[in-house]
Amino acid sequence: MSDGSASGFDPRPSAVVIGAGFGGLAAAVRLGARGYRVTVLERLDQPGGRARTHRQDGFTFDAGPTIVTAPFLFEDLWSLAGRRMADDLTLAPLDPFYRIRFHDGSTFDCSGDAQAMRGEVNRLSPRDLAGYERFLAFSEELCRVGFEQLGDRPFSSFSDMIRVAPKLVRLQAYRSVYGLVAGFVKDERLRQALSFHPLFVGGDPFHAPSLYALIAFLERRWGVHYAMGGVGKLVDGLVRLINGQGGRVALRADVERIVVEGGRATGVRLKGGETVSADVVVSNADSAFAYGSLLGSETRRRWTDRKLAAARYSMSLFVWYFGTRKTYPDLPHHLILMGPRYRGLLDDIFRSKRLSDDFSLYLHRPTATDPSMAPKGCDCFYVLAPVPNLQGATDWTTEAECFRKKIEQSLSESVLPGLADAIVTSRVATPLTFRDDFSSPHGAAFGLEPVLTQSAWFRPHNVSEEFENLYLVGAGVHPGAGLPGVLSSAKILDKVVPHGSTLIH
Repeated sequence: MSDGSASGFDPRPSAVVIGAGFGGLAAAVRLGARGYRVTVLERLDQPGGRARTHRQDGFTFDAGPTIVTAPFLFEDLWSLAGRRMADDLTLAPLDPFYRIRFHDGSTFDCSGDAQAMRGEVNRLSPRDLAGYERFLAFSEELCRVGFEQLGDRPFSSFSDMIRVAPKLVRLQAYRSVYGLVAGFVKDERLRQALSFHPLFVGGDPFHAPSLYALIAFLERRWGVHYAMGGVGKLVDGLVRLINGQGGRVALRADVERIVVEGGRATGVRLKGGETVSADVVVSNADSAFAYGSLLGSETRRRWTDRKLAAARYSMSLFVWYFGTRKTYPDLPHHLILMGPRYRGLLDDIFRSKRLSDDFSLYLHRPTATDPSMAPKGCDCFYVLAPVPNLQGATDWTTEAECFRKKIEQSLSESVLPGLADAIVTSRVATPLTFRDDFSSPHGAAFGLEPVLTQSAWFRPHNVSEEFENLYLVGAGVHPGAGLPGVLSSAKILDKVVPHGSTLIH
């Protein structure tokens, strides 16, 4: 595999990116804008990583992320490549962002309309209206500090952590998200509605630090959007930007090792033995996999096998993709169905790692906004259930279909009447999918769990602590999972990777 330019000699320094998830694609665009000739190596047969696309029986399914927040982070990438994102694709704002349906049948519509949100709070619990307003003001401050000031800032040394420690203490980062929310509102349904957001990034609301409560205001400020044609359109657009910069994305290119010589990353070796040399190596692989497997033969000072074994890993996911021969026009684009237990279920998932009989669900119906995702007269769905990672004892080779049927029955009895007879296409993803397709240790869907002792400086750094010329992006490094976090991890490269012009000899 040549890493040269297709048009002949290319004097630019070379960068190789491992993995074509959003972190890797965003990193490639930024490196291309900084004077590098970039090669992205993806082991699967399509780019996107967890954001790949499934096409089946005329239906189009986004495999992973569906909620686009902070769209300016995508717009930045198009600008760096000299283009306008609006010329390539359309992001449609959603209203409501999503509907929450509690187990008692009551609902709560989350939106960016301040008056509508006050009305929703007042409808559920009038006594909590003032507390909700105070919470939102606190979330705004969390967003200003945690996302706008620290989200794209590298934490490469402990002194970086010390400098921000007073802010983190003032913002009560030592408290959990649920604990913070509970200090503002009393109604348990509101506590759930305002505290569940860490689940979007693989965290337990009862253990994730309060900084993650910033998501409530982040959504308020920048909205929740849907990429028309599916999130895969964003993936395709980023690949075109990379190609337009003279870079390339190679598929079915399975990296076996990061090559290290004299304490410096000098390239990668593919399965089959081929070596791709590079001046800069960026890993978008799961951080624990990168250190434990891609660098497993190298001596590591911090991210040793022992430390990786002792780390706390995020939950996993069970995802059922299905299409129906009928439509359900009363359902919104995003619907969150809360189960009968909140803390108990989360304890089962994160602490006991036991698959419960009950569950909470996230139901995605893109055809509510974009009928092109399904054949005419049909609806396209995926339903996601947080489940324990593979450190638990669940045998998904035998449990998957049973669990799917339980979810089908629950949906049939609640929001999708007649579902069993309406299904025309179906597929599932389990924790085994995350382990086998995405090389995620223990099938953890979001990498390391976002707890205080695995956040900021305590999380794997964007500049490798182990080897020079090696950088890491994606959900498993600072600032964490979710599209804004992953894109911000790539943005950090602008601050820590030398400009390509300084490496030209």
